[in-house]
Amino acid sequence: MKPLRVFAALTALGIAAMSHAATTPVLIVHGGSGVIRRDMNPAKEKEVRAALARALQSGYAQLKAGKPALDGVTAALTVLEDDPNFNAGKGSVFTHDGRNELDAAIMDGDTLRAGSIAGVHRVKNPILLARAVLEKSQHVMLVGDGAEAFAREVGVALVDPSYFRTEQRWQQLQRALKEDREGRPHSDVETAKHFGTVGAVALDAQGHLAAGTSTGGMTDKRWGRVGDSPIIGAGTYANADCAVSGTGWGEFYLRTVAAHAICMRVSLMHVPLERAAAEVINQEIPAMGGNGGAIALDAKGHIAMPFNTDGMYRGWIGADGVPHVAIYDDEPDPGAAQQEEGGE
Repeated sequence: MKPLRVFAALTALGIAAMSHAATTPVLIVHGGSGVIRRDMNPAKEKEVRAALARALQSGYAQLKAGKPALDGVTAALTVLEDDPNFNAGKGSVFTHDGRNELDAAIMDGDTLRAGSIAGVHRVKNPILLARAVLEKSQHVMLVGDGAEAFAREVGVALVDPSYFRTEQRWQQLQRALKEDREGRPHSDVETAKHFGTVGAVALDAQGHLAAGTSTGGMTDKRWGRVGDSPIIGAGTYANADCAVSGTGWGEFYLRTVAAHAICMRVSLMHVPLERAAAEVINQEIPAMGGNGGAIALDAKGHIAMPFNTDGMYRGWIGADGVPHVAIYDDEPDPGAAQQEEGGE
């Protein structure tokens, strides 16, 4: 073999070896932004922190077993959907008409495949149906009755709508309806600013990224409104370089195509992840009148968790295998801690 061909062959082998080099898995979750410290009693705070830790442990177990990033995201979000403390799955808020309408999306950064569902009323774990759309259909997004018909066909669990009812969410709606009748603005911050989502982003041992988001929408919403969470590029996005899940006032995430905007800064402009996320979440969205937060992860395992509210339920788990959880804006940034441990 000629020297040039030998060099080319070795180079190709080297590139192949590099592309399959083991990567330390990382998983980040959020449980919504807009947390108000005065509204959090110690018992609820303990429950929320424990749920975030369970989600991290469940998702990370998949990643440590060599499973793809999609499995880590799905496992983590299923835990959060099943916990009534979060506005997703079991703890979803009520619409103006007293119903629960659930949305979810998931995206594989390696292949750019995505699955999304919106406006479902009986799907126990919306993220599982979004995953089924990705894997078992030729579509990206299904809505309403059609999405539930698809769920029956592929064996995704359906439940009676009463499963989603919690007294806290029902009373939240009653207060909002009373304020509507009296012509007053909503006093509850979550209702007024449309907070409430769960999300996860993961980096697997093969170096692939994935993102997922699930939500019960906004309290007192009308006319089949759909926010950013199930919209690929707005509330959920992943490619080979970056994965993002957002939480906040969905209309502004839709208008800025927030998740995609962050990843394009990383992929095309080579902006560091933390700066890219902050530019969109803490500059562009507030400048338009919106607010919220996001979790973001790049292919090198760098973490960003910007938010512009008093708090955001959030956590991460990486090489040490220990869940790190935070809520308020004055808590140590888990992402910064990772950088200090050698995230570069």
